[in-house]
Amino acid sequence: MSAKSAISKEIFAPLDERMLGAVQVKRRTKKKIPFLATGGQGEYLTYICLSVTNKKPTQASITKVKQFEGSTSFVRRSQWMLEQLRQDSAEFDLLFENAFDQWVASTASEKCTFFQILHHTCQRYLTDRKPEFINCQSKIMGGNSILHSAADSVTSAVQKASQALNERGERLGRAEEKTEDLKNSAQQFAETAHKLAMKHKC
Repeated sequence: MSAKSAISKEIFAPLDERMLGAVQVKRRTKKKIPFLATGGQGEYLTYICLSVTNKKPTQASITKVKQFEGSTSFVRRSQWMLEQLRQDSAEFDLLFENAFDQWVASTASEKCTFFQILHHTCQRYLTDRKPEFINCQSKIMGGNSILHSAADSVTSAVQKASQALNERGERLGRAEEKTEDLKNSAQQFAETAHKLAMKHKC
């Protein structure tokens, strides 16, 4: 089972939430640790997850999930409602009402996918105040999100299939007309041949 599947099952499924996307990140700026801090839990992996509730009215949230070294389980850390998100950027800076984190995604493709899902979710579930997306690629900001692209590709496929059926229908119609013409021609030829035969017979 992949880490994302495990997070979805362990963290969100028990709360009747559906995880829309997740991306593994590292903190871009080191967190200040008190001089006398002790008892840390060691190294860990951090994931930023986007989820929605299955119950109506639907609520979306962004959750920070960690997996500590030597452990196979995941731990929910910070969580923010999507309404609290004020600004997002391609550098993966998340600005909330009461928090600000700077991250680096594990891969550029994962970051791009997460941003597309996040942008689409904001457009779908936030009606009043939507977060500001700055320095993001146009394909993320525009209607070309992976979700929209999937819908567009399905629509395009349906349109192509419909067009193909129409063209096939037209071809069949033309073929039927030709068949009818050939049938009429054959009948006329048979009648003419019969008349000629009768004439020579006489």
